Amino acid sequence: MPPDLTGLLLRLVTAVERLAPPTLPAVDLAGADAFVWEAQAQELRPVAEVARLPLALLVGIDRVRDILRANTERFAAGRPANNALLWGARGMGKSSLIKAIHGAVNETRPHALALIEIHREDVDSLPRLLQRLARCERRCLLFCDDLSFDSGDTTYKSLKAVLEGGIEGRPDNVLFYATSNRRHLMPRDMIENERQTAIHPGEAVEEKVSLSDRFGLWLGFHPCSQDDYLAMVRGYVDHFGLRVAPEQLRREALEWAQTRGARSGRVAWQYVQDLLGR
Repeated sequence: MPPDLTGLLLRLVTAVERLAPPTLPAVDLAGADAFVWEAQAQELRPVAEVARLPLALLVGIDRVRDILRANTERFAAGRPANNALLWGARGMGKSSLIKAIHGAVNETRPHALALIEIHREDVDSLPRLLQRLARCERRCLLFCDDLSFDSGDTTYKSLKAVLEGGIEGRPDNVLFYATSNRRHLMPRDMIENERQTAIHPGEAVEEKVSLSDRFGLWLGFHPCSQDDYLAMVRGYVDHFGLRVAPEQLRREALEWAQTRGARSGRVAWQYVQDLLGR
């Protein structure tokens, strides 16, 4: 081969190698039980300690707690399980429940599940994450907090294909849990706008609500009663070993909820944090 042609071919090969995407390293899930997906760097950042509450402290959500725990335990045991959407009132323990159940399951089955958090704005990178997790043996629980989509946002279509219906499908070792204040993950005005402007309104609405249909479990969280709220407060107070007169605790807790305009697990936690500080 002529020397000038050899040099040209070498430069061509070098240029092609620069254009080719880099080979991503294998995912190592052995170093921790929880990770955060960093979409830009395309890597999983280990979390040394998950910010979560013991499962026993989550009061007033017994039914959804038992359903989600049973589903998660089946998945950890290698049996079929459903993706889950936890929707409803804010501050009622949706994300806390997912983290608490992950901890409880790993207590009975050490290192059975890796909890991986993906941020809402990184949902479009989910297919790349699943490609890498599919090559791992460890079972992974993907968690997206406060998942919702606004007008003009089309990333929900990629999520639909990942959850169900894509040619590759969801890997057997991956389960997806999401929390949202919206049952259908989209605001009502967005759905109504589709109904009014579409040639076939029914089909347009079906397109918008079909995302939530990809979740086999819909678990609703509703505003708690006063008794449940006070039970949450008492549970937190006992957990921290605080000594407070029952009447004083009741009076202050109700006053705190009244100033916040809501009763929820989050409000109960915030009151107890204030009580701890004092």
